[in-house]
Amino acid sequence: MNIDVQKVAMLARIRLTDEEAAELGPQLSNIIGYVEQLASVDTDGVAATAHPHDAAMPLRADAVTNSNRRDALQQPAPKIESGLYVVPKVVE
Repeated sequence: MNIDVQKVAMLARIRLTDEEAAELGPQLSNIIGYVEQLASVDTDGVAATAHPHDAAMPLRADAVTNSNRRDALQQPAPKIESGLYVVPKVVE
């Protein structure tokens, strides 16, 4: 098991000492056992859900809250043409 822990640590780019690998071995075995236990649960007839609670997100009305302020925002610009900012040419 220590070799498997070292291999996983190498793939995850985690440096482990031999003592740390020996300690993590049983912990990883417990995690894998728990996943296998979950995989054995019969889920036939259970609908897939995205959230464990039946929570609905409140929706607000889709209404425009900002008016068109383009003219006011472009007023301080040095040069405007057809509603667009005109800037000096940078690359020739």
